[in-house]
Formats: sequence, structure tokens, C-alpha cells
Amino acid sequence: MPEPTKKEENEVPAPAPPPEEPSKEKEAGTTPAKDEEEVSPPSALPPGLGSRALERKDSEWSLGESPAGEEQDKQNANSQVSVLFVEKPQGGTVKVGENITFIAKVKAEDLLRKPTVKWFKGKWMDLASKAGKHLQLKETFERHTRIYTFEMQIIQAKENYAGNYRCEVTYKDKFDTCSFDLEVHESTGTTPSIDIRSAFKRSGEGQDDAGELDFSGLLKRREVKQQEEEPEVDVWELLKNAKPSEYEKIAFQYGITDLRGMLKRLKRMRRVEKKSAAFAKILDPAYQVDKGGRVRFVVELADPKLEVKWFKNGQEIRPSTKYIFEHKGCQRIMFINNCQMTDDSEYYVTAGDEKCSTELFVREPPIMVTKQLEDTNAYCGERVELECEVSEDDANVKWFKNGEEIIPGPKSRYRIKVEGKKHILIIEGATKADSAEYSVMTTGGQSSAKLSVGLKPLKILTPLTDQTVNLGKEICLKCEISENISGKWTKNGLPVQESDRLKVVHKGRIHKLVIANALIEDEGDYVFAPDAYNITLPAKVHVIDPPKIILDGLDADNTVTVIAGSKLRLEIPISGEPPPKAIWSRADKAIMEGSGRIRAESYPDSSTLVIDVAERDDSGVYHINLKNEAGEAHASIKIKVVDLPDPPVAPSVTEVGDDWCIMKWEPPAYDGGSPILGYFIERKKKQSSRWMRLNFDLCKETTFEPKKMIEGVAYEVRIFAVNAIGISKPSMPSKPFVPLAVTSPPTLLTVDSVTDTTVTMKWRPPDQIGAAGLDGYVLEYCFEGKPPKIRIPRHLKQTYIRRVGEAVNLVIPFQGKPRPELTWKKDGADIDKNQINIRNSETDTIIFIRKAERSHSGKYDLQVKVDKFVESASIDIQIVDRPGPPQIVKIEDVWGENVALSWTPPKDDGNAAITGYTIQKADKKSMEWFTVIEHYHRTNATITELVIGNEYYFRVFSENMCGLSEDATMTKESAVIAKDGKIYKNPIYEDFDFSEAPMFTQPLVNTYAIAGYNATLNCSVRGNPKPKITWMKNKVAIVDDPRYRMFSNQGVCTLEIRKPSPYDGGTYCCKAVNDLGTVEIECKLEVKVIYQGVNTPGQPVFLEGQQQLLHNKDF
Repeated sequence: MPEPTKKEENEVPAPAPPPEEPSKEKEAGTTPAKDEEEVSPPSALPPGLGSRALERKDSEWSLGESPAGEEQDKQNANSQVSVLFVEKPQGGTVKVGENITFIAKVKAEDLLRKPTVKWFKGKWMDLASKAGKHLQLKETFERHTRIYTFEMQIIQAKENYAGNYRCEVTYKDKFDTCSFDLEVHESTGTTPSIDIRSAFKRSGEGQDDAGELDFSGLLKRREVKQQEEEPEVDVWELLKNAKPSEYEKIAFQYGITDLRGMLKRLKRMRRVEKKSAAFAKILDPAYQVDKGGRVRFVVELADPKLEVKWFKNGQEIRPSTKYIFEHKGCQRIMFINNCQMTDDSEYYVTAGDEKCSTELFVREPPIMVTKQLEDTNAYCGERVELECEVSEDDANVKWFKNGEEIIPGPKSRYRIKVEGKKHILIIEGATKADSAEYSVMTTGGQSSAKLSVGLKPLKILTPLTDQTVNLGKEICLKCEISENISGKWTKNGLPVQESDRLKVVHKGRIHKLVIANALIEDEGDYVFAPDAYNITLPAKVHVIDPPKIILDGLDADNTVTVIAGSKLRLEIPISGEPPPKAIWSRADKAIMEGSGRIRAESYPDSSTLVIDVAERDDSGVYHINLKNEAGEAHASIKIKVVDLPDPPVAPSVTEVGDDWCIMKWEPPAYDGGSPILGYFIERKKKQSSRWMRLNFDLCKETTFEPKKMIEGVAYEVRIFAVNAIGISKPSMPSKPFVPLAVTSPPTLLTVDSVTDTTVTMKWRPPDQIGAAGLDGYVLEYCFEGKPPKIRIPRHLKQTYIRRVGEAVNLVIPFQGKPRPELTWKKDGADIDKNQINIRNSETDTIIFIRKAERSHSGKYDLQVKVDKFVESASIDIQIVDRPGPPQIVKIEDVWGENVALSWTPPKDDGNAAITGYTIQKADKKSMEWFTVIEHYHRTNATITELVIGNEYYFRVFSENMCGLSEDATMTKESAVIAKDGKIYKNPIYEDFDFSEAPMFTQPLVNTYAIAGYNATLNCSVRGNPKPKITWMKNKVAIVDDPRYRMFSNQGVCTLEIRKPSPYDGGTYCCKAVNDLGTVEIECKLEVKVIYQGVNTPGQPVFLEGQQQLLHNKDF
């Protein structure tokens, strides 16, 4: 096998030829034998041609292949400052059959992940694929020292394992390498025989012999032998015998630059040429000559008479000073003088109809570096130029960085500029990563220099400043440095990510961080760090928000009502940044936080006022004050503690009759904080302890007339006051009174005689004399006539309200003799009798309006006059109607899915107070109106949960006691719920399980019923699915019984018993059933009968309106 192939297989650099070989080559290849300078073809070249090709390869692509040069390179490589290695593998010696281990250590302190390590033998063989029986690779990591240890162990070493090895470690853009040698000595001193079969054994994974270096041992012995006998290399023979996959490796090894042209010519050379009849000796396949040299082409003709023509690339060559032709017998010779690169082409000669061809290769002389590179220092960001000069213009020069070739391109940071012999490597915007050893190589020399790139001293022209920004305002952090370099922003140690709201701006030396609409989460410590500098610019951002008190959940007048005795926990939402401090106070006295009955509790987003057991004295105005560094906020809240009213004062009986009396009382001194709705009246016999209620409907007045009492029996009465909270305690009983029948008037009253000063009268005793007997008579006299008196009905003592279109018919009785004079006035003016009809009689007056209008509202004054006696009374009449619509409805704001509306109250309130508003919305596409809010009291509202992408209109109705306004006021503009460039995804909610077993929320209660009067049993139940209700009496279901009616409305269950009898008494049960369970509840019903004069067990019940004549006083 040729020597170069052996070198590639062995991965051991071929030793350079002895110094005398080039001179031989020069003598044989470039010096003519006589007076001419000839060049022999490759097949006939002197032995030095192969060495020259090898020398050309060495001078063009490597630093020199001589043993001394290699050794110097190893020393230089190992003496360089290590980038990653902590401990490099060292060369060693081992005997055949023994083991040896090489160790490399890498510091992992600055590495985020494990580095990549490769072991090589020679330059090309990666030993990772050879691991097996004779080669093992191992790696470990020590956590405490953070050092990676990589080991390569050779087991049972053989002679062919000797040679040069290399360890490479890479991590991202960092690279480090180290070479070392292994020497293997014979254990016995005798040279073992060569086993050809084992030399050609193939290695592979999983085999016992995996890890062997194939047949390199055999090649090594052949190398010494061949070098002594055939030190020259025939490149053409190599290409002819090599596989196509090895062409590029051979071209790289032997300095072939035009590989494609050479292969084309090789293809032509491989053609099988037929035996020529015209040529006795043809041209050699190829010729080789140095640039500027002379070449000699010779052919020998079989017939000297044949005409010969020479051609170059198909064009005939004419004799000239460059091309010289000679004839020597049958030989035809052509000389080419001063060969240039243009002469590198195909040549052929024709004789008759035949021709033979050859290839001429012109080899350039080695290019030398005439001006060496110089070490350079630069700053980051500067332009760096590394310059050298070579011996030839536009020569082929290669640049290297730390031994790796620099390939310029559109995306490369490196640019190579050539100006004749001057070659310049330009680095735009140098960085620290560009610090390295740069070298330039030519075919005849090299030069290297170190480039050190450092940082310019950085000055901070404008530092960042701490900022305090209100919520929703813009945050702008700005700094200026002396260099135009990029940098990184961090917040609380984390990188800042740009968004629609957050922008990072870099213009020249100025850096900005702009945050629009500051939020609470934007607060923090911001740091700007210029790239490549160990400098940071810090700033603190403090986002503040003035405190706010949110009272949306309270009434319009901020009043909170609480029942006495219950616990009040008033939670007021607050906002502000930093969280404000809340202080509650009442009457300039602060309410402290603690464990008192009245205390304050503070939370991040709310402040709470707690009153454990509310008392009457706790009513009043409470103040809440919020304060933080952004401002203050104040609000007042009225707390109203309502309670049962105080019992009224004991009533007084002003008049009595045979079975009736008239009683009066004063309202209680304290109404419990809620208006008195009415009164309940009870009475009892003086000797009894059983009180009986006289009215089931509240008595609105402070007078009452009990009836159906037993004449001659002493009674007492008492009063209960009722408000919205409940019923007060009973008043003290009135003084006992006895109903007595009034004696009828005397009969047959006549005047017997009259004198100037006396009148004699006679009469007969009364027809009826009551139980009190007749004590005597009382005589009265008066002048002729009776003073007037107006008796206003009870329902007219307060404002009389009617709707428009209804009839008004009011009857007001009065007294007076003789017949009095009546005068009606409305609001101080006479009444228009065309609109209002008035009819007067001797005992009453009537106001009649057929269809009431709002103009009929007002104060009506009645005056009754008898002679000089005058009685007056007033009646307030209010005619109400539906209100008008609100005046203006505006869209104040639109954000997200929400719209803020505001409106002004209507001009026409319908003569009644506005009780609320109803708000509706409509999509612009369909214009179908849907109610959003009803009975809303304020004049502004926020509509939520609108559909993104839709456009809405809104309208508002007014409402008073008559109902909604006929028309509504609609917004002029529409509200568009924008998508904001985002795809809205409806939130996913888990379905709430509303299923619930039946449960009674209001139980049945034991009840007493009166025979003959309908009775009802009520309870309330809830459950989902809706439970089925079954009523039972004495455990027997009530089904299709006409005496019972069963109702169920909104969970309230009612059983009505029509005119019960004593037999209807018993235990009633209500049973609720659904899929989740069954529940029952019971009560007892007792039916009592009214007895006439019979003493029966228990306590008989007497119905109002039925006269009882019982003579048993013990009853």
C-alpha cells in the first residue's frame, strides 16, 4: 500500500524526508541533463517528486511535519494556559500485555452542564467507537470539589497501541486540547512474528477484540521498510488505486487544490488505450513542472514521414519562443518555456488519423510570509485589523483562530481584505470572545499573533433614581452610560420580559425601561446591568394608590340597621397602596382594636366594625378614616339600632256602656328606632288571669272601642305596641271598669208653667233603667242652637292617595244646630264646582270627583259655621300617576366586559317619590331588550358580564308607587365591548352540585282551631330535586278529601282544613321525599267548640260578635 494511505490508517505523521532528498528532486526534476531543462512524467519522475508533493502538502496545510517541528508543536500546545483542564493526561510507557490509565480533570465551577470530552489516537481516530475489551472510558463527578474526572484505560497493551494520543474537551464556545504519547515496549526483547490475519481483523462494538487499532502494527513495520526503499509518493498512483470516498482526504494531505480538474483528467487517463499504429511511443499520461520552469514532451513515430501537429485544449500550437519543436529521427519533441498557470491544461499530438494526449500540471512555488502578524490589544466594540504580507499578489492565504480555520461569509463577524500582497483580517465590534491566538498560513510559511480584547472603562453619566409612582401612571427608569452597549434589566433578581405594557428602549448610550399604567405588582427592585461589565445600576420603584372607601353595598344615605341584641359585623372594602391604616371613631372618640364589645378589625383589603351585642345607645354616626402616604379618605356611616318598642302607658277608659267602652292611650316613649305600626288590645275580667286579644288587625289609632262585654262585670284592658321588629311588652292594665247600661231618657217631658224667672217641667221615669239603678235626674238648659263639630273619618286623617282616573268619594260627617253653613276651599282658593262636585246635607258633606286628575291634588279646608261658632278641618288629597322617563342616560366608561352608566332623575315624578329604576340592555344586532337590574335606587350603575365583541345599547325606566314609566330613555351612543387583540376564553367552572336532601326550614307548630272556622297548617321545606309533599293525619295519607286543600308555593307548604270539627283534631304530619332522602315533621291540632252556658273542661273560647249570657261568675 502507498505510504500516504499507510499514514492515514496509522494516524501517525509521516516523517519528513531527509534534507538531501529535495536537492535530488531538484537535480532530477528541474535541471536538464544537457543544455535543456526537462521534466519527466510521473511514471518516469525521479524519486524526489513524491517528496516534493509531500513537501508542498506540508508547507501549504500544516506547520511542518518534521519530527522536531511536531515535538515543538506539542510542547507549545501543552504549555499554553489551559482553558478548561485542571489536570491534563501525561504521556506514559507500558509493556506489552500490561494496563495503563490516562486521567484528565475539568473544573465544573463555572459550567452549567457536563462538558463534552473526546479521546483520539493520532489526528482522526475517535476512540469512543473502539471501547471494548482492550479500551475502557470512564467519567466521575465529585460534588464537594465540583471536578469532573475522565479516565481512559488501555488493557493488555499491544505494540500497535503505541503512538500519539489527544484529549479534547468542549463546553459551548470554550475548547481545550492536550496531546500525549504512549510507548509500548516488548516484554521479552524479541520481535514477535507478524500475524497477517490478526492485522486485518475488523474491530466493532460487541466483539471481544473491540478497541484494537486494527492492522496499524503491521503498517508500522512496513512504514520503516518502505521509507528506506521507496521514500517517494506517486499522487497519481494513489488516486488511481484509492476509493472515491478517499479523494478529498488525499487532496487535503498532498496539497491538491484543483481536485475536480485532476479527477477529470484521471478519468481520461483510466481509459484503455488501443495499440497505436502511428506511434511507436506515445506521450506519458501526465507531466509536472514548477511555475517558470521548462517541460519537454516526446513522442516516437512508427513512420518518420508522418506529419505531426501539437494541440493545447483543441487549438493547434504554432512554433514561437515559448513553444519550440525538434525532430530527432523518429522522435518529435516540443518544449514549453517559462511555464505559467495558464499552461496547466491538456495537450495532444496527432500523426495521421491517430492522436495521443497528456496532462501538464504547473505547480506554484511556495508562498512565504514576508511581514509577520503583530500582537494587538483592543477594546470591546472597536474595529480590529490583523495585517500581514506575503511574497505573491493575490495568494491563497488561510486564517486560523486558536487552530480553527476562519471561514468568512455573510453571517460571519470576520472579514478578510486583500490588497495585492497585503492580507488583512478585520473584526468589526470586537468582543471578549475574540481574544485568542490568530495565525495565518501559506504554502510556504506561517505567522501568529495574540489578540487581547478588553473592556473600556465604563462611566455612569446618569444613574437610575428611585421612583414613587401613583397607581395607573407611567413608570420610566432612565440611565445613561459612557458606551453604546446593550444590557439586561432585572426585577427582584429575575429578567424583565417585554410586553404590550412594558417596553425596553435602547438608543445609543441611553437605556430606558417604560411601564405604562403602573400596577401594584410592578413595585420592586430594578437593576440595569451593562453587558460584559461587572457594574449594576439599581433603583427602587414604589407604587402607591390613594386610599378609597367602597360603600356600594350600603343605602343611599349610608345607613346600616341592626336589631338590638344581635351582633353587627360591618365590613367596609377599602383599597390603597401601601395598605392604608383605618381608624374608626364615634363622637370624636376613637374605637380601638381589641376584644371590647365595640371594636375595629383591620384586614389588607377591608376594615370591619364589630358590635357584639347591639344596644340602643349604639345608634349614631360612625366615622372611618383611611390614611397612607398617598393621601387620606373619610366616610361617615349611620348605624341605627332598632328594638322592640317600649310598652305604652296604661290606657284610660273614658266612656262605658252596657257592653262597650271607649279607651285611649299615649304612644310609647321609645318606638324602638322603627315607626309604630299599630297596637294590639287585650282585656280580661278582673278576677281572671286569662287575657283575650280583641283585635287581630293592627289598630292604627290610639283609641279603641271594645264591645261585647258583660254588663256589671269588672274588666281590665292593656295595650301592646307593634313595630317592624316585633311586639312590645304589655302595658300596665287599666283601672278596672264595669260596663253598665245607660238609663234611657225620661219620657213625656213637658213644660208645666213659665214665669219671668222660672220654668216648671214635668216628665215620666225612663222606660229602661240599667243595672246601676236610677239615682236621679240632671237638668240642663242652653240657648237655642248647637255648636258645630266635624268628625273626620280615621282614613282621612292621613294623606288620601288615589291614582289618576280613579273616582274620589269622601263623606265627612259633622254636627251643629241650626243647620250650619259649610265652606270648602282648595289650597286657600274656592273650589271649581265644574271639576269637583260637593253635596251637603244636615249631617255630612260629600266631595265627589268622577275621574281624578293630578290637578286635583292639594289641601282641602272645610269650615262649618253655626252663628258665631266655627269649626275647621283639613284633608290632604294626592293624585298620583306613573313617572316620566329619566332625562339623560350616558355611557360614562367602557372597560373589559363592563359598562358604567349614569342618568338624571325624571322631570315628572308622577306626583310621588321615585322608588327606583329598571335598566335594560339590547344587542345592536337583534335590538331585543333584556332587563339587567330592577328596583335600583341610585342614578349610576355598572353593567357587567357583557359579551366580548358585541355592541350594546341601554335604556332606563323610572319607577314610583304607580309602577314603571311608560317610556324609557335610551343611550345615544352604543358601547362596544372590544376584544383587545386577544381571544377571549370563557372561564371553565365546575358544575355546582345543587342536589340536596329534603330539609324543613320552618317546622309545623302545634295549633288550636275553632270549630266551624277554617284552619291552616304551614311549614317550609327545601331540597333538590324538588321534593314531593304528602300530608298525613294520624299516619294516614290525606288523598282526595274535599275537606282538605293542599298548597305549595316557593317551598312553603300549606294544609287548609275547611270548617274543622272536634273529629279533625289529631296529629298531622308533612312528609317530603326526593331521590336523596325522606324527612317528616309533625304537629298536633286541637279543635275547640263554643259552648252556650255549659261548664266544660278546659278553657272555652268566645268569638267576638256573639253575646254570652253566663251567670256563673267563677267561670
